Amino acid sequence: MKEENSKLVERFLKYVSIWTTSDDTTGRTPSTERQLDLARYLRDELMHLGLEDVSLDENGYVMATLPSNDKRIPTIGFIAHMDTAPDASGEHVKARIVRAFDGKDIVLNEAENIVLEAKAYPEILDYQGQDIIVTDGTTLLGADDKAGVAAIVSAMEYLIQHPEIKHGKIRVGFTPDEEIGEGPDHFDVAKFGADFAYTIDGGAIGELEYENFNAAKAKITFHGVNVHPGYGYKKMKNSQLIANRFMYLLPPDETPAHTQAYEGFFHLIGMQGSVEETVLNYIIRDHDREHFEARKACIEEMVAILNREYGEGTVEAEIKDQYYNMLEIMRDHEQVIDLAKEAMKAVGVTPKVQPIRGGTDGARLSFMNLPCPNIFTGGMNFHSRFEYLPIPSMEKAMEVVIQIAEMAK
Repeated sequence: MKEENSKLVERFLKYVSIWTTSDDTTGRTPSTERQLDLARYLRDELMHLGLEDVSLDENGYVMATLPSNDKRIPTIGFIAHMDTAPDASGEHVKARIVRAFDGKDIVLNEAENIVLEAKAYPEILDYQGQDIIVTDGTTLLGADDKAGVAAIVSAMEYLIQHPEIKHGKIRVGFTPDEEIGEGPDHFDVAKFGADFAYTIDGGAIGELEYENFNAAKAKITFHGVNVHPGYGYKKMKNSQLIANRFMYLLPPDETPAHTQAYEGFFHLIGMQGSVEETVLNYIIRDHDREHFEARKACIEEMVAILNREYGEGTVEAEIKDQYYNMLEIMRDHEQVIDLAKEAMKAVGVTPKVQPIRGGTDGARLSFMNLPCPNIFTGGMNFHSRFEYLPIPSMEKAMEVVIQIAEMAK
């Protein structure tokens, strides 16, 4: 597969050069017009490769078909998202390949003294001797999820070029706005027409995930009263101080920095404030549905406490569920999970089953009658300027897609 792997890397480097950061403030789908730049590119590429039923709809969803060359019943789907996270810049990505990584710190940007240190990210030592793609330290890389997009497209190209590999009908789909929790909002499951699917959107090689967080977002608004500070006695009500009191009331050890594995958290992701009004934006996460509901109730109780203390209407909470744990659905589709495991083993990858401390498009799609576990891409340190991608891991992701297509019956 040497030639195919070279195309895979070339394809990935092209994708990350296209700016596709999503934005949860616009209220549109796709949330940013720039995502359509990649969507149009993929539409044209899939048509050029020879896939059928290639479409790009008004919301930025790309779908295509690789027809069956065998009399197999299941229609399999492979899905990845085109957007990158707003957590770090995705504009003007300058990717480069570190050949035969020697285990030493990687200087990403000498001028700005940005260094990918092995002591800070010890997992990178697992990839000594491998070629690794990194950034110049000023942006994220975009392996989340352009490595998944590249793996799927390259797998489809390989299957077209190797008709001796028998497979059923395959549907591919590329979505916008996954990073802001809106990827499946306009995903047409009926049009996609797959019996089951896989998102190629995981991290380290071998990851296979069919459990994820239950997720909600909360906007907490604090209303104050502003007067001249020299005359504020018993008149001023500083919304910022009330917001600080709210933060103090939440459990201090239930944050992302203090939790792991199946432990949930409250995560403050943004704050804007003045004396008159302060807004805190949280995300709420927990694998257990009862604990998840309890976390939302905790927010409401903190709001009630502060309203009793500062006056009714001082604090308001808007809580919106985002997605749920796909395990509730996947318990009834163990054969889909087993197929992924066997495909990994067939290409020499040890499956590493673990819960996602996050979510994928597949979480919501599973609740939309499309069972959809998540498979690795190989990328590491997602959403960060220290993101990197071991090339052999992405190659294995492509091989797993091909193997699933061949093994599914």
